[in-house]
Amino acid sequence: MSIKLGMIGGGVMGEALLSRLVDRGIYLPNDVLISEPQAARRDFLAQTYGVQVTTDNRAAAEADVLLLAIKPQIFSAVATAVSGLFDTRTSPLLVLSILAGIPLSKLEAAFPQQPIVRAMPNTPATVGAGITAIAPGTHTLAHHLVQARQIFEAVGEVVEVPETAMDAVTGLSGSGPGYVALVIEALADGGVAAGLPRAIALQLALQTVKGTAQLLQETGQHPGQLKDQVTSPGGTTIAGVAALERAGLRSALIEAVLAAYGRSQELGR
Repeated sequence: MSIKLGMIGGGVMGEALLSRLVDRGIYLPNDVLISEPQAARRDFLAQTYGVQVTTDNRAAAEADVLLLAIKPQIFSAVATAVSGLFDTRTSPLLVLSILAGIPLSKLEAAFPQQPIVRAMPNTPATVGAGITAIAPGTHTLAHHLVQARQIFEAVGEVVEVPETAMDAVTGLSGSGPGYVALVIEALADGGVAAGLPRAIALQLALQTVKGTAQLLQETGQHPGQLKDQVTSPGGTTIAGVAALERAGLRSALIEAVLAAYGRSQELGR
């Protein structure tokens, strides 16, 4: 049976893509083969989505499109498993990698002469609200990018960037949901400190962050402009903004992005 989509790795991000690709009919379950080492995870994916499962990475790499959804630390083992496969392959394999820090040079060495797209989605992809940055490899043609866009648009928005920007993307949008979650938790804690019940404080914090993001996105306003609109002279918001500035919120977030950016660079060495 011909396999149209092969996946190596059946974790959270791989499942997020799988679920929406199947749901949208971009791939039929029988057209998908997932290589996953954990038996319980294989059983779950097979029963939930009706896809084929295996422990053979090489079998997954014989598909038309291969999604690499593994930890970057085990990339070398996967590369060894598929070595030599492309010596006899007659049609190109479109390789989509979501491995943090693994550069196109290493991917192209493992998958010689194949079209490769390096991608960095983020965890909101699990609810279809993610954003994915993609960077094409040496042998990637326009129609390969169209196909990659179609796949990643199943879980949110897609932007194309040069590969030199991918570590910065990782530091910002790849790791960013962790920063935002921390901010939401802190806002809720502040509400509790001011006397709100925990559940109400969390609901207020969540919707405030979600609504503000939606407002900025739909109006195209600069964040500073919106901040100025809600900051009246001598009011409550400017008192809060002053406290945030004293605590160094902006600098802390900038440093977080730079720290994650640096770690992404380290993973690629």
